[in-house]
Parts: sequence; C-alpha cells; structure tokens
Amino acid sequence: MRYLWRAVDHEGEVLESFVTKEREKAAAPKFIRKAMKRHGCAKTITTDGLRSYRAP
Repeated sequence: MRYLWRAVDHEGEVLESFVTKEREKAAAPKFIRKAMKRHGCAKTITTDGLRSYRAP
C-alpha cells in the first residue's frame, strides 16, 4: 500500500505528486511548502477528511 499526495489546480490539473510508503506526519507540511514554493500561494487547501489521520 502506498500513499499519494497531490496538488491540483482549480481546473483539475495535477501540479505536483508525491508517493510515500507510510503516512508520515512530516510529509504533509513538507509537500505543501514545496508545492506552494513552486506554484504560488493556495487560496484553499482540501484534504481527504479522514478523522483517523489529522496531520494534513
């Protein structure tokens, strides 16, 4: 099982993607910072909303 992190623009195009083996708490902010540095500031950030994993 792998975990896919994606940054998608308002048109649905994938800007960045990142795959990890484990759900690392540090992976979410690291990925968000990297994507925002390359593509600019985000107006909204949406997660999958799982209550079992609050890190993002």
